[in-house]
Amino acid sequence: MNDDKGNGMETYFEYRHTVGFEETNLVGNVYYVNYLRWQGRCREMFLKERAPAVLEELRDDLKLFTLRVDCEFFAEITAFDELSIRMRLVDLAQTQLEFAFDYVRQDPGGGETLVARGRQRVACMRGPNSRTVPSRVPESLTRALDPYAHPAPALAGRAS
Repeated sequence: MNDDKGNGMETYFEYRHTVGFEETNLVGNVYYVNYLRWQGRCREMFLKERAPAVLEELRDDLKLFTLRVDCEFFAEITAFDELSIRMRLVDLAQTQLEFAFDYVRQDPGGGETLVARGRQRVACMRGPNSRTVPSRVPESLTRALDPYAHPAPALAGRAS
């Protein structure tokens, strides 16, 4: 949860993460696939904390298929960097959702640096694995996402 600029309105769901050695490559940078992994983890934590009814539907026959992911990198991060992965809803269709993710490094001294930005398109499906069909986005999910339905902010803090 967040309080954007003290206005009392949530604009993104936030997942905090400390980068570990296992997420870096031989030269000490974070391996790119971890950014995609963190998108998934942020989405999972959102469901756990804000949409538990959707978790019940996932145990039944709802499936959330990731159709597309992307990530644009602005600055490198390394082990023990403190990250805030901030998720917003940028598109809601009848059977699909699109999320935007800002990866923000928490800098010593209280500053923040936008280190990457990503997107993820998800389709809701139902039915047995051999015969899944598109399904409407569950009402409980649209209600849970409503506070986070905002366009991406400007690239303040972007590294040059």
